[in-house]
Amino acid sequence: MQIIRYLFDFILHIDIHLSDLIGHYGYLVYAFMFLIIFIETGLVVTPFLPGDSLIFAAGALAAVGSLNPFLIFIILAAAAVLGDTANYWIGHFFGEKIIANPKIPLKKEHIAQTNAFFEKHGGKTIFLARFVPFIRTFAPFVAGIGRMHYGKFIFYNLAGGLCWVGLFTFLGYFFGNVSFVKHNFSLVILVIIIISVIPAILESVRQHRKSP
Repeated sequence: MQIIRYLFDFILHIDIHLSDLIGHYGYLVYAFMFLIIFIETGLVVTPFLPGDSLIFAAGALAAVGSLNPFLIFIILAAAAVLGDTANYWIGHFFGEKIIANPKIPLKKEHIAQTNAFFEKHGGKTIFLARFVPFIRTFAPFVAGIGRMHYGKFIFYNLAGGLCWVGLFTFLGYFFGNVSFVKHNFSLVILVIIIISVIPAILESVRQHRKSP
């Protein structure tokens, strides 16, 4: 419970935590952010990590000179693409065993939601899922299980990773230091999270209504 509370506090006050990390560790913060994005997209058991909010906060801090926006884009885009790639191959080689293992904390409804996205959008799911928390973690894993052609996967992976990181980096850069956003950063992060999960909620409701 304490870990969940800390994680929730970290996400809502991510700008403060990032500022503290920059003050203590300097350029090592780029490695820390790379690791967070890579793990969130690359390991199917960590979909709860703060992808959108982390990138937005990093962009906001870049606007005041604490970080370099182009380094953020390059490093975090690389993390996103490599994370999805790792997740694809994990799903490809070990996916069925992971799903069948009761000791691995994997929520079956997230797999079901991701399958529903694939049914609706096909290969474009890899691109679209970048903008939906939880589903972005499960999409490459499910693609690997389904043996999606790797050439098709890497195309959508690259396009999605670049667009996702670019969008949130420069949204943070241009809007993160607007007076209202600056003084209500936690509220803005919460709104970003809510908006991000709306597609998954709507898809879940739609699938529930379709089921007998």
